[in-house]
Amino acid sequence: MGKLFDMALFFLIILSVILVMLETVKEIDERYHQILLVLEWCVTIFFSLEYIARIVSIKKPWKYIFSFYGIIDFVSTIPLYLSYILAGSQVLLAVRAFRLLRIFRILKLVKFIGEASQLQSALKASRTKIAVFIYVVLILSVILGTLMYLVEGDDAGFTSIPRSIYWTIVTLTTVGFGDITPQTSLGQFLATIIMILGYGIIAVPTGIVTAEFSRNKKETEETKKLVHLNTQACPSCSAEGHRDDATHCYNCGHTL
Repeated sequence: MGKLFDMALFFLIILSVILVMLETVKEIDERYHQILLVLEWCVTIFFSLEYIARIVSIKKPWKYIFSFYGIIDFVSTIPLYLSYILAGSQVLLAVRAFRLLRIFRILKLVKFIGEASQLQSALKASRTKIAVFIYVVLILSVILGTLMYLVEGDDAGFTSIPRSIYWTIVTLTTVGFGDITPQTSLGQFLATIIMILGYGIIAVPTGIVTAEFSRNKKETEETKKLVHLNTQACPSCSAEGHRDDATHCYNCGHTL
């Protein structure tokens, strides 16, 4: 029943976000404004009751209220009520999309949660290298931006060094908005060098994180070889992750 309720909640979250999106389309809002409003009120009332029910049904309500999901639940519920006090605040209902993270708790996607943990560990392990890399890129952007300012000047749109640095970063990341373009031959030559550097620079952080990810994954696989975990849940406390040779639950001591 709990899973069915969470699945229904999941689809209502999607419906609510779609309703908010449709309200921003003028043609649809002008034609179906009342229908969209009624549907949004139905969803909001359901979420309000759900929020109150969660507070009433748990032993430590303050722990839920100030938790990540508790704050998201509250913030995603109040905007429609505030819309009658503060005009335009109903757009904040889009924050309800964060509640879609509940799908990991509903379906118990252990595999994906595990991969996410490994990625988080890889990012944490490589943060120093990435920080040094970004520092070098910023220094390079300042130098190249200053050179472009000296070469091109105001006529080509390089009106200041900060604006030239902005162009350098846009070019270096291969975004290329095209709002500023070099006009002189020397400027175009420097731009070509920056574009080529961009391809190499983008690959560096990816390589750093991938190396750490592979190392962490290898360590995890080696750990699994030492301790084999089965899928049996304790009949008393429902704890999972027991050793293959375990006869008693590590959490409550009940016989498996």
